[in-house]
Amino acid sequence: MDTLSDSQLQAWRLFIIAHARLINKIDAQLEAASKIPLHWYDVLIELYEADNRRLRMYDLAERVVLSRSGLTRLVDRLEKAGLLKREMDPKDRRGYYVVITEAGIQALRESWPIYAAGIREHFAHYLTEEDASTFIRVFTAMLEAADHSD
Repeated sequence: MDTLSDSQLQAWRLFIIAHARLINKIDAQLEAASKIPLHWYDVLIELYEADNRRLRMYDLAERVVLSRSGLTRLVDRLEKAGLLKREMDPKDRRGYYVVITEAGIQALRESWPIYAAGIREHFAHYLTEEDASTFIRVFTAMLEAADHSD
């Protein structure tokens, strides 16, 4: 398919605009509640859900869709705030793991109610279960295709 239909192009534009605006709204709600920023939350939740609550920098960068330099700066700030730490990889002295701390876990727990409310208010409120199933199917297919094209 070499051309885009008007509806495909409109769907793309609305998707990227909606994503940007909703992320900004939820981030503003977290800030108003004096919680961690959403991009901090995204890094911490990936660490929290990882095996042994740790990831190599490369793997973390893949999961949070940040450049290596952007992630390094963010990890520096999170480490300074005490929400994560770096540990040397005993098998590879040149590499290290990023590990969530107890303070990081606490920050996630405190932020989640605000984040969940934002998801409900700005996103889920507009979806039926059928809509959600369609999103899951379509986004899963897109992500699988993107992973296989690398």
